[in-house]
Amino acid sequence: MELREVIGRRRSIRFLLPHRPVDLSKIQRMLEAARIASHWGNVGSLRALVIERDKAPQDVLDALPSPVSGYQIQLAPVIIVWYIETAAVEHAGERIRELVNLGAVGFGENKKKTVEETLVPLFSQIGDVLKLPGMGEVDCGQGIAQATLMAFEQGLGTCCLGSGNPDGIREKLGLPDSCRVLVTQTVGYPAESWEAGGQRPRQPFEDLFQLNGYDTPFPRDEKVVDELREEGMIQDAAPVSWREAELEYLKKALDLTGDGLL
Repeated sequence: MELREVIGRRRSIRFLLPHRPVDLSKIQRMLEAARIASHWGNVGSLRALVIERDKAPQDVLDALPSPVSGYQIQLAPVIIVWYIETAAVEHAGERIRELVNLGAVGFGENKKKTVEETLVPLFSQIGDVLKLPGMGEVDCGQGIAQATLMAFEQGLGTCCLGSGNPDGIREKLGLPDSCRVLVTQTVGYPAESWEAGGQRPRQPFEDLFQLNGYDTPFPRDEKVVDELREEGMIQDAAPVSWREAELEYLKKALDLTGDGLL
């Protein structure tokens, strides 16, 4: 599957086949994709704890988010808890030196001396600031996105879930205090069709992006939009006519109760 097709299908798959296990080699490929994602200073603060639903204690599953999306956790054969290890910042100097030695950072005869006198001391001075929510989460997001693309490439469905109690999840999983839970990602084989949900509504392009100044919307070329639609990156608008029938089928097939929100 080409990248544009994968991106075009990057919507959340909330209904997964609970009876079909996911081989750990496929999960490893997701983690490999996350590991090689770009990260500032090459510190690699993204971490993941993989949970196999059938092997996890019920109290651990119950601790994962969230009350309104609990059925997703119960259906998913695999749940990945993505978190950031803020202590990785403490090794920024070592990581920068590695990049310099590989020729990835700096130039000229005095590059090593310059790095030792500028970047390494700087990261040491602002280390506590770099541990705060911000740039680290952004780069962790790149890793999670690459893992998601790898999942779709392998025919898997995923959905990232937030939580109102990330500290509770961290404590239940035994993660150190230096860690912050980012998102929980359900992984499995889709029980619903890729196209059934259709292209979900998004905010107007011109409201989101600017060109050369805040007051100048980035001009949207409809020809480009048409090309992307033809290439499969943009789906037909939701909903398709048979979506409600599919949802009713899934409710019965998966023995779901309640309103099934989210």
